[in-house]
Amino acid sequence: MDTLDSSLYLSNDDVYLLGNGKWYRSYEKLGAHPAKANDGATGYHFAVWAPHVQSVHVIGDFNGWDEGANPLSRSEHGDVWQGFIPGVVEGQLYKYLLVSHDGEKIYKADPYAFFSELPPGTASRTADLSGYDWKDDAWLAERAQRPMLKSPLNIFEVHLGSWKRHGDEPQGEPREDGTWPGPGDPFPAQRGTFYTYDDLSKELVAYVKKMGYSHIEVLPLSEHPFDGSWGYQPTGYFAPTSRYGNPRQLMHFVDACHKAGIGVIMDWVPGGFCADAHGLATFNGEMLYEHEIHPNWGTHKFDYSRPQVRSFLVSNALYWVETYHIDGIRMDGVSSMLYMNFGIDDPSQRRFNKLGTEENLDASAFIRQTNTTMGELHPDVMMIAEESTAWPLVTYPPEDGGLGFHFKWDMGWMNDTLHYMQTDFPWRPGNHRMITFSTMYQFNENFVLPLSHDEVVNGKCSLITRMPGDQWRQFAGLRALAFYQMTHAGGKLNFMGNEIGQYIEWRYYEGIQYFLTKDFEAHRNQQVYIEALNKFYNKNAALWQRGYQSDGFEWIDADNADQSIVSFVRRGDDPDDELVILINFDINAREDFRLGVPEWGYYAEKFNSDAVEFGGSGVLNEGRIPCEDVAWNGREQSIVLRIPPLAGVVLKKVARQAKPKKAVKAAAKPAAKASAKKPAAKKAPAAKATARPAAKKSPVKAAVKPAAAAKAKAPAGKKAVKASAAAK
Repeated sequence: MDTLDSSLYLSNDDVYLLGNGKWYRSYEKLGAHPAKANDGATGYHFAVWAPHVQSVHVIGDFNGWDEGANPLSRSEHGDVWQGFIPGVVEGQLYKYLLVSHDGEKIYKADPYAFFSELPPGTASRTADLSGYDWKDDAWLAERAQRPMLKSPLNIFEVHLGSWKRHGDEPQGEPREDGTWPGPGDPFPAQRGTFYTYDDLSKELVAYVKKMGYSHIEVLPLSEHPFDGSWGYQPTGYFAPTSRYGNPRQLMHFVDACHKAGIGVIMDWVPGGFCADAHGLATFNGEMLYEHEIHPNWGTHKFDYSRPQVRSFLVSNALYWVETYHIDGIRMDGVSSMLYMNFGIDDPSQRRFNKLGTEENLDASAFIRQTNTTMGELHPDVMMIAEESTAWPLVTYPPEDGGLGFHFKWDMGWMNDTLHYMQTDFPWRPGNHRMITFSTMYQFNENFVLPLSHDEVVNGKCSLITRMPGDQWRQFAGLRALAFYQMTHAGGKLNFMGNEIGQYIEWRYYEGIQYFLTKDFEAHRNQQVYIEALNKFYNKNAALWQRGYQSDGFEWIDADNADQSIVSFVRRGDDPDDELVILINFDINAREDFRLGVPEWGYYAEKFNSDAVEFGGSGVLNEGRIPCEDVAWNGREQSIVLRIPPLAGVVLKKVARQAKPKKAVKAAAKPAAKASAKKPAAKKAPAAKATARPAAKKSPVKAAVKPAAAAKAKAPAGKKAVKASAAAK
């Protein structure tokens, strides 16, 4: 029986585009779609790409899973099998039965299914995605006008299945001895029941709005069989997981985010898929969507040389944006795609391309194709790379040799910063470069600074348990870490639970321990602090308006290793927005600390992570801080302030100040500088911390060129520093 709506059948153009890897909306015809027959009967039209097979049948609820009831017809070209089945209604289960070229029966879920059976079930489910009444026109119009690189980007990363749950009772069956599976077991018992998309539309959206984040990033939503994969080993690329509800409920969740002014970013996994028999693996009895098995993960790696695979993947990226109004896509595992030898340790097994390099040329071409296509059709949708190596030009346009992403996760910053923060305080001076090294390359790409789910699982410990010292120092360290992330150039990302200082690692089978904020003051203060820090970030353009431009950052002092203190300037488009940042990574508070500042005037403290309401000790700077005509840190003028322990301070010029008639010329002597930092008995080490021989210039400063700025603003200070170095 033919489908009345002939538009569902593949045209010659569709077949041509599929065979060239450019059928970018293949999901509009492939898969299962509601349709009418020429005699008026209603049902569904099915279509699946399956080369080198003898036959394809559709089996399901509607035909009693009869393997011979509903055969599909092979198209004349393109190896697509298609046909109409009357009587099929929305919500019914189905699979494809393929008979391979050698006669093997293969039972597969639909690669283009829009909905799936709740795991552990493995069938696809018919769905009609039309008819949802979107109410986010204003959001989409505003998104189209928003300057992506000059707007706040502060992301709350969430696993929807474990942000919160209903109850904490173990689900499933107990062991024979009556005990329940636990954290050490390969399949631990789920605690409580999932929140639905509708639940999350209310509670999660309200929470993220209250906390001041700009975006929610959700771990992969594509259907996946194993909870413990967190969605990174999918089977249904076009099917939002049924764990939390149906497709329309997911649409409502995104709509609710947009109504609240929150963008939605989705993790996307085009690098590979799981080996489960009902998925894409050896779809027609042989490798079809894939070309090899990942040596570390056991997943099947996509074959980007096949044009039909490229059509599948690019269509999938567009599908989430166009059908679910997703605002950004974070491409997972980019490094594993780009390098032919990723995960291969044996030198004898290493491979090289025709150019003699390790680049997977098909993969890099696919990545550029995806980003270019998205840029042409939806230029306001963010494309983000999770790329963990020094691959060049990740966020540069393809026409300039780049990969075409808008942003790249700065995995190096995350690794170095966490390594530094878990270093005990006496040894931090020796690791000081780990906290400053990222500024050497911070504008090479458009970076997002992540403190992601990968850093709080699998034995890595939660963030707070990495902090040395007693509980007060741990929370102070966590506040300092968040402060450093927020004032550093680039976007921000934090995984759920980080904002309350949860002690246990993230567990995908139970909710985040938000009860801690009700029962314990320290966790409640941490949550209050993160909310205040987020909102301070949103209100201060200097922290994001030039977050990807070198003129938005300038060092004041990168080299005070002995005291574990860094200081720098952040700038926006308006000179009046300029902020002075100082972070003390040491446990000692300091009185009468001298700091060079960019301009003459009165300064005021605008934020201090050591405030009592955040759980700090209350070492604050109250009132206006006047400048003194004392050259310091390469500046003509300086201020004297209190430095809180293990904390960050934000200062801002708030008023003009009359300059004295005569400058204090002798104020920049090394001894004077040492006295502000250390007792007189330790003058020599203090000078070492601030004055260096010319042959050992700071590589950090060389990268961001603060010396050039100092030269333009404070020639007298520059001379003083030179004199100090010469004296040494």
